[in-house]
Formats: sequence, structure tokens, C-alpha cells
Amino acid sequence: MVTLSYFWGMMRRLITILILTWISLPGHTQKVYDFNSTCQQAYQEITKLKMSTGVALIEKAKQQNPDNLIPILLESYIDFYTLFLNEDPKDLQTRYPKFSDRIDQLENGPKTSPFYNYCLSTVRIHQAASAIKFGKLWDAGWNFRKAYQLIKDNKKQFPAFTPNDLPYGALQAVVGTIPKGYKWIASLFGLRGSVTEGMKTVRGFINSNDPWAKILFNEAAFMYPYLVFYIENKKEEALAFTRQRKLDLVNNHLHAYMAANLAINNQQAEYAKNIILNRNMSDEYLKTGVWDFELGFTKLFHLETQDAARHLENFVANFKGRFYLKDAYQKLSWCYYLQGNMAMAEETRKNILKKGATDSDADKKALKDAKSGLWPNVLLLKARLLNDGGYHSDAAGLLQGKTEDDFAKEEDKLEFTYRVARIYDDLGRGDDAIHAYLIAMRLGQNRKEYYAARAALQIGQIYEARGQKALAITYYQKCLDMEDHDYKDSLDQRAKSGIARCKGE
Repeated sequence: MVTLSYFWGMMRRLITILILTWISLPGHTQKVYDFNSTCQQAYQEITKLKMSTGVALIEKAKQQNPDNLIPILLESYIDFYTLFLNEDPKDLQTRYPKFSDRIDQLENGPKTSPFYNYCLSTVRIHQAASAIKFGKLWDAGWNFRKAYQLIKDNKKQFPAFTPNDLPYGALQAVVGTIPKGYKWIASLFGLRGSVTEGMKTVRGFINSNDPWAKILFNEAAFMYPYLVFYIENKKEEALAFTRQRKLDLVNNHLHAYMAANLAINNQQAEYAKNIILNRNMSDEYLKTGVWDFELGFTKLFHLETQDAARHLENFVANFKGRFYLKDAYQKLSWCYYLQGNMAMAEETRKNILKKGATDSDADKKALKDAKSGLWPNVLLLKARLLNDGGYHSDAAGLLQGKTEDDFAKEEDKLEFTYRVARIYDDLGRGDDAIHAYLIAMRLGQNRKEYYAARAALQIGQIYEARGQKALAITYYQKCLDMEDHDYKDSLDQRAKSGIARCKGE
């Protein structure tokens, strides 16, 4: 007679055999997160935008250990950079769904590893940022929320795991300055941030001697200057970082793109042009039209309209995305306009109405200008472009001896006053700039042009730089209080950042 103890003994042996058999079957092996030397090398290549080399190294890592999940993370980086920079709808069809597939794969890893939530958070950030480029705002909001929560939880669970600090600090800082136009996303998903704490965390990581800070330096050195530039409004410090850390702007295209982009937005067209022209031209790097886009801007800012038109034509002919396409067509139309070729200027302007999207403030402004049917005053346009490029003395020379009375239209009088103020500001004549900015605020506070709001923002920045934080907050708030004007979202974001900085939030 079979006893109960014998029965349970047989069951235990049977269960043991079944378990051992199950875990030895294909697909049931233990997954791992091993950021080994091959994966590190792949990461370095991908974060230089050397995609073909990165792909080859990922395949090598998979062959070395098919159960290693880090190659899955690295593939996400490739798709993210490709989608974000090129915005090709064909890539969207093939690459975007893979983010969700990778999340499913990464969830098979051990939850006891600090890489579990870290990898999931990173892929969701990639998916969210890519979604924004294709107008998928709901997807973006949801994935940013999930990414934030995952990395926040990971930081609590593994406080000594330093890779947490880069995405966590960056998300915290950015969420703290979400502009009014997108505030619904933050409130809907329960996001809360702090500029001060977020930047402190990121800065701690970037200056750390921790081994992970060195391994992930390429990515950190790409993100950090943007945060310093736009969140902290320390533009010179952001660009100085690229020189102090001796970033390779020749062989690392990601860093070259960042440095050139920030230089253009900091009125340093010559520096940006040199970066773009001196980069490694090898075919092994990701092919992207952003170089023509940025080079076109640097040429236009020096009034080299023939060269500018050539690069902008290349961009609009080959770019498949939506962001800044209307802006590019507007700048191209200005090239023809300044050449006196009104037939081409008008023909190019038609494309502003038909192509691209209005997700960015620059594209919204381009569409609005095109719909108006009006063309800018030639003298003021030239002064603006020179000033935007950093050629402040040349811009000042164009406006020398001019007054408001030299312009018949009210909008031109307002722009003239604002342009004079910006030139004074950029030449370091703060008091003269404030005086002119105040006039621009008075002339434009009830108009839809952005000049009055931008004037208030600039006054706030001058007072902040002088340490007069109460006055700075007053003018930042004046910027926020102005409604229904061009560049509303981006100006509000910068004003919010200014208030947060002044309050130490």
C-alpha cells in the first residue's frame, strides 16, 4: 500500500525534475543585465551617431550572451536618435513599435537588478521623446509619466546606483518648467518637478568620478549643456562646458550637433559654422539633414543668402519630418526676398502653408507670417539676422541714425525699438537696453507680436544677472501675464525657469 509520505516524496522529486527541465528549455533561461565591455563599446559608438558600428557591436554582444538584455537597451538608443533627428514617417512605421516590444523583453529581466527599472525608464523616455516629434502627445505624456515613476522608484530602491541620477535629475528639472500650454499633460499625469533639485542631481553626476559617470559621459555631456542653456539660462556656461571638457566635436556627431545648435541659439553663428564644416564626414555616421538646416541658418545670419538658400533647399528637399519645416521654408523665402527674387520668395512661401506642422513656436510664427501675406521691412530683417548671428556691431551700424519716425507702420516702429534694445543688450549696455525694452513693452503690450513679452523676459534676465532677483521676478511675471502672442509657450517656459531660479525652487 502506497503511504502518504511515499506519495509526497515522489511528488517532490517529480516537481524538482519538472522545474529543472523547464528552466533548461529554450526561452526559460535566466535573463541578465550585463553592461559588459562589448556593450560599453557599442554605447560609445551609438552616442557618437556611428550607427553601423554600433549595430555590429550589438550583434557581437548578443552572440556572446543571448540572455543579456543590455543589447535591447542599446537598440532603443539607435531607434531614438534616428527618429528624433530625421523624423521619417517610414522609420516611424518600423522603429516606433519596437519600443513597446523592447519594454516587454526588458520586463523579463530580474527585478532585483538596478538595471531593471533603469532600462525600462530609459526606453520609455526614448519612446516619449520620439512620440513628441510625430505629434503623439498622449503617448508622450503617458510614457514620460511611467519613465519618471520608474526612475524615481529605482532611485529609492537603489540609491547608490548612480546611473539613476542623469534621467531622474533631467526629468525633475524639465517637469519643473513645463509651459502653460502643456500644463495639462503635467496635471493629468501627476508630474511634479524642481529645477534646483533636478539640476543639482544632474550636475553631481556630470562632475562625479564614479565609473558609471565616465561610461555614460557621452549621453550626459549631450543633455547637460541643454539643461544649463535652457533651464538655468546660463548660455555661456553651457558652451564653455564643451570646451572645458574638451568634447570631440569632430568625431562625435551627437556632441557636434549639440554644440552647433546651442551656438546658433546663442548668437554664435561663426562658431557653429566651423563645428559643422569641420566634423568627420565619414559615411559611418547617421545621415541626417540637420547639418544643412543648421548650416543654412549660419549663412543666412551673415546675409550670405546664396549659400544659405542652397543648404536650406537641400534640407527641405530631403527632410521627411514636421518640426521646423515651416520655419526652414520661411528662412528660405527670406533668402530669395533679400535677393530681390520675389517670384521665388512667393513660391517658397506657399510651402509654409502646405507643409510641416505647428508643434513648435517657430513653425507657428512662420505660418502666421505666411498667412498675413506681408513681408518684413528689409532693413529691420537684415538687422535682426545679423544680431541673431552675433554680428552685433554690423547690426548696430545698419540702424545707426534711425528713429521710430523712419518707419511708417506701427509694427515696424515696435520692432525697431525692440531691435535697438536687443543690440544694446548684446553689446553689454544694460541700462540703455532696459530703457529701450520698456518702450517696446509699452508699444507692444496689447499687440500679438512677441516683442513686448520678449522685452519683459530680457529685462528679467538683466536684473537676475545683477542679483536683483525681486525685480527679475517682477518682469518674468510680466512676460507670463501677456497672453495671445507669438512664441507664447517657449517664452513662458523661459520665464518660469527664471522665476524658479530666482526663488531657488
